[in-house]
Amino acid sequence: MNFFERIQKLDRRWIYLLVALTVGIPLVFVYDSPTHTTETTENIYQMIDNFAEINERGDERRAILMNFQHDASTLPELGPMQVAILRHAFLRGVPVFTFTIFTTAAPLIDLTIDNVKRDLQQQHPDIEIVSGVHYINIGFKPPALYLPIILGMGDDIAEALETDAEGRNIADLPMMEGIRNYDQMNLVLHFSGSDFGQAWFMYARSQYGVNVASGITAVIAPDTYPYLQTGQLIGHLGGLKGAAEYEKMVDLFAARGRPFSRDIARSEHVSIVDEDVPILFRTARIGMNSQTAAHLMMIIFIIVGNVGYFAEKRKEAKQMDL
Repeated sequence: MNFFERIQKLDRRWIYLLVALTVGIPLVFVYDSPTHTTETTENIYQMIDNFAEINERGDERRAILMNFQHDASTLPELGPMQVAILRHAFLRGVPVFTFTIFTTAAPLIDLTIDNVKRDLQQQHPDIEIVSGVHYINIGFKPPALYLPIILGMGDDIAEALETDAEGRNIADLPMMEGIRNYDQMNLVLHFSGSDFGQAWFMYARSQYGVNVASGITAVIAPDTYPYLQTGQLIGHLGGLKGAAEYEKMVDLFAARGRPFSRDIARSEHVSIVDEDVPILFRTARIGMNSQTAAHLMMIIFIIVGNVGYFAEKRKEAKQMDL
């Protein structure tokens, strides 16, 4: 048999083994690879940085809302981007609200906040992150209240949400000082594996002008481009690639106390082998190594498989002619 005939008849168990090795080796043996940032990711980073500058001046207050609308099945893609954004906000002193109408997402919010606080304080021992002061976890609210909450926060956040996940009256929490409605909480980040936050830009943006961005799985990302072009979404993070881009920018700028620069973000490389940075803050970029290797392997399989198929058909046709 020639090469292509051997490939066509290869025991599939060898293919499964090759897939496992291709995916697993880059996760175990971490190596540096370039991460190129894009405008849709940079826009989100810049807006949060702008909020930090406003807060530092002390004349106004700005906060962000992270809306977790998913379960554990999409955590490998959405989790790293949530971690990167939380890390950025905590480093820059931007107040954060977290919220969900999914019962399965409530423990994921707790997990994400706890992990980021632990590893961030390990990396920056002097940093302080206190519930009710630097962030408010709203936790789970019934789906029937989703639209009333979205519209109600345009008038009064504390009145629309009432209590946080710990049962505390939101109006009494220190973080609420200077924060009343969407004028102060002017960025909503919607994370989901099935939609990209249409309710937020259909109601909150159209009526109150709130900025909306999405964090979605890679398969949903193409659906967002028309809304990015119209400005209904100010940016998006698409799968591990978007998360890896955001991780890189946080490492380049927020973690080093440097101002954002698009030229630096697109040209400078930051090592992901650095042992001083917790694994949690390198997850997406390490995952991208594995994902890239898997995609290249699939491309090779497709090319070799198709060439082999047509080569076999051509050989059969010649035999029939004889």
